[in-house]
Amino acid sequence: MHIVITGANRGIGHALMSHYRAEGHVVTGTSREGGALAQLDVTDPASVAAFAQALEGRAVDLLVCNAGVYLDKHETLTKGYPAQMWADTFAANVTGVFLSVQALLPNLQAAQAGKIAIISSQMASHTRAPGGSYVYRASKAAALNLARNLAADLAPLQIAVGIYHPGWVRTDMGGDAADISVDESATGLMARFAELGPDSTGCFLTWDGRPHPY
Repeated sequence: MHIVITGANRGIGHALMSHYRAEGHVVTGTSREGGALAQLDVTDPASVAAFAQALEGRAVDLLVCNAGVYLDKHETLTKGYPAQMWADTFAANVTGVFLSVQALLPNLQAAQAGKIAIISSQMASHTRAPGGSYVYRASKAAALNLARNLAADLAPLQIAVGIYHPGWVRTDMGGDAADISVDESATGLMARFAELGPDSTGCFLTWDGRPHPY
């Protein structure tokens, strides 16, 4: 199986890459900086196009859209949340997802049962609205909506789309006080990706398999 994971240089993306490779799968992990990974800046259409060209003719069985940012964790309502922060966040968390899917659609079709896993957050749900983190919450809600609509449009092509809350994970983004390790999250997510198929496309699930309210 050939798996593409965006944002695989650290955190959940890196853990998923390591686990899949340990199982013997071929993984193309990406990062903005490149280095040991394939270079891909999901906010840059030229970078996305170049990445897709490098994979031309190769089937992609699973695309994991993991790259994302959380820039407004410490912003205040009275003085924070500048316009550029909104633009930068949506470029990574929403537009970047769409551009990645769009560019790799021929590769997913070549797999003849391709899957797309979009790493979202429980903060995307309208049922969890305690205030704050307006930019991140709005971007993840938009990504959730995007994924649901992609699921509808890609169903006739036999491409399934799942949306996943990875848990509150001990990463740079989640912090040291978070509930679970990256390995726990990655293991749970891999089980969810394996279950994804035509009958469950458009699902919004937690890392441990619980349906999450939209």
